[in-house]
Amino acid sequence: MADLKIARIDVFQVDLPYVGGVYRLSGGREYTSFDATIVRITTQSGIEGWGESTPFGSTYIASHALGVRAGIAEIAPKLLGLDPRMVDRINDAMDAALVGHEHAKTALDVACWDIFGKWTGLPVCDLLGGRTGVKMPVISSIPVAEPEAMRRHVAEHRAKGYVGHSIKIEGEPTTDAARIASSLADKNPGEFFIVDANGGLSVETGLRMLRLLPAGLDFVLEAPCATWRECVSLRCRTDVPIIFDELATHDASIVQLIADDAAEGIGLKISKNGGLTKGRRHRDICLAAGYTISVQETTGSDIAFAAIVHLGQSIPERFLRCVLESRDIVTLKTADGAFEVLDGRVTAPTTPGLGVTPRLDVLGEPVATYC
Repeated sequence: MADLKIARIDVFQVDLPYVGGVYRLSGGREYTSFDATIVRITTQSGIEGWGESTPFGSTYIASHALGVRAGIAEIAPKLLGLDPRMVDRINDAMDAALVGHEHAKTALDVACWDIFGKWTGLPVCDLLGGRTGVKMPVISSIPVAEPEAMRRHVAEHRAKGYVGHSIKIEGEPTTDAARIASSLADKNPGEFFIVDANGGLSVETGLRMLRLLPAGLDFVLEAPCATWRECVSLRCRTDVPIIFDELATHDASIVQLIADDAAEGIGLKISKNGGLTKGRRHRDICLAAGYTISVQETTGSDIAFAAIVHLGQSIPERFLRCVLESRDIVTLKTADGAFEVLDGRVTAPTTPGLGVTPRLDVLGEPVATYC
């Protein structure tokens, strides 16, 4: 249908202040705000699709906000005139226009899924394989702080109904062990804890930290080391379940992860992996391997959260650990939609597409337009 071709692509830039002032990660990394790129794709018939890509600064993985918009400048002209419902062919065109740079492709891919859903009258989760009906637990993101402060942050989220918590550590064995023990001190039955090093441990510091912990603490260790070899080496020396994140970014790394028996699960961040089309593929590979999955984002506002919820809603309950409540990390609301979190859980809306209505007064004028 000629009227369903892509006619226009608008790019918006929004700063998302961190809700807690300064967010600290391992290696001395600090963040006070996140630079969001939001995309609107309009078809010749006037159907609009929305997507978002918000890197966690420029020192988390090989991505940054200026790179997102520069990548879109390379890709967007090549998508004009294509059918946004043909999501795999859209991804072929993006890969042909720009090698790698998955963070730049994400907003465009998600916007195409939004159009696809609106055209069919179905929510995106149904197009991704079907709604499970599971009320999905959301997970907090607890930045590096003093042990008792982190315990309080966990308690604050627990009081809101959260049953999942992602605890950040920074690489010093004694202090990190204290942070973990304090954060888990009040653990309730059914709660799920991720201890996320964001690649900040060496094999030595990882082993020292784990040996300092009290016996019986129930958690999984996410992204312990910066390199593949170190993560596999640490895994061979501990019985703590390990989850890959920063090192699992594309098809080949997901396949290698399984071939090396390097982990028990994956933190699937949509913009890190290139959007919902590639995220769907990585979901299926990991499910075939029996991996557990947490669906997350590097960070992001309401539009990013919508994509998280729809992908999470397509994962069987047995394998889904949690979805990240990315909106909790930032102060700015960029869109409205039926994504209410009740008792620490969320379900995808039944409205067509992503189910979001962007706040155009917040987004302002486009910083770039391709037509």
